[in-house]
Amino acid sequence: MTAVKISPAEIGFDFDGVIADTVEAFIRIACEQYAHCDIRVEDITHFSVEQCLAMEAGIAESIFLQILKDSVGTGLLPMPGAVEVLSELTGQATVTIITARPDAAPVHHWLQTFFPAPAYRKIRVVAMGDHDDKARHIRMSGLSAFVDDRAETCLQLSQAGIHSIVFSQPWNRNRHSLPAVQNWEEIRALCF
Repeated sequence: MTAVKISPAEIGFDFDGVIADTVEAFIRIACEQYAHCDIRVEDITHFSVEQCLAMEAGIAESIFLQILKDSVGTGLLPMPGAVEVLSELTGQATVTIITARPDAAPVHHWLQTFFPAPAYRKIRVVAMGDHDDKARHIRMSGLSAFVDDRAETCLQLSQAGIHSIVFSQPWNRNRHSLPAVQNWEEIRALCF
């Protein structure tokens, strides 16, 4: 993707859909609690799931609220490789997570559950509560690059002069022409 390496101190990450496998938790809860058992990851072709799934908006909202409020209790898992690569990055610098979630506490609890203590202590979480204000928080955090799964966010960041990298997911395919990564191994390659 790029020959220039990005310093671990200068790259930030979104949480849901990049570090945490939120879609897996959503699909599992939709089946277990609401009998929507025919949803596949590939079916989620839009960031707003109610636009691509035959599901009431209230059910989707209820599921996401459960995950946001109790990420550990809902069984939210890390994306493959995320814990290992982020732990390696914390060996070089503090890692910054900037999430549109309104409350950082469930993210901190989740990170403490899945990350070794030395790595967790070098992760900073900014919960900003808004998908469309990340550029300001990225600049305030001293970052020059950011990985997000929401194509619209990445396009906004790119227009603001921030090196944005799309974490490929079904809901962002064919919605951008920005640099993209498929997995955490590719993120590792950007930094090491």
